[in-house]
Amino acid sequence: MPAWAQSHHSYNEWKGTIIAARLPDGSTVSIATTYGAAKTITSISNANPAVATAAANGFANGDLVVISSGWQRLNERVIRVASSAAGTFNLEGQDTTSTQYYPTGSSAGSATPISTWTQISQILEFTTSGGDQQFANFSFLEEDFERQLPTITSAQSITIGIADDPSLPGYIALKAASMTRANRAIRLTLPDGSTIFYNGIVSLNETPTLSKGQVMQVNATFSLQSRPTRY
Repeated sequence: MPAWAQSHHSYNEWKGTIIAARLPDGSTVSIATTYGAAKTITSISNANPAVATAAANGFANGDLVVISSGWQRLNERVIRVASSAAGTFNLEGQDTTSTQYYPTGSSAGSATPISTWTQISQILEFTTSGGDQQFANFSFLEEDFERQLPTITSAQSITIGIADDPSLPGYIALKAASMTRANRAIRLTLPDGSTIFYNGIVSLNETPTLSKGQVMQVNATFSLQSRPTRY
């Protein structure tokens, strides 16, 4: 291949990586406002994907459920139902084959279906904080330098700034969730149709910011209680 052609080929590959970058414009955020009755899970298999045993659960493929489980890596996560059958359903995208992280015999819990979502409209900003890897520093007596071992990730939260309008359904839903301080799922739908689900405790500051020439804004914070799930 001529040198000029090789250069052009590389340039096209480089351009392809730039095209992969995306803008968030057009994304929507919704909060779960109605839940169905929790269904008992007697066990979850060590498999990829994991299979939950739950008699007469009534779930359909595509349903979204909040999992309660003795497996902390699944506990309080929002999961999509797949391959639903009589008394069983798959936890889409969840690989639980490792018995180190998912010990056999301790998976029992429940699945609570999400029935209704309410869009949080007029969002001005969506920011996250926390989730950073923490480390334990140590050094042996004979050493003159420190080492690091990764430990846990820091607590993570999401802050959503919305234009102040107490009459909007999303505002009302956030206010109600903040009053009870119960866990609520939120759904972030990106412009390409992919979704990210979070589960956390809602806090709403109803006092709007007042800056001359700028839109009045209130902030809602979600203190996450589990890892996000992306589909």
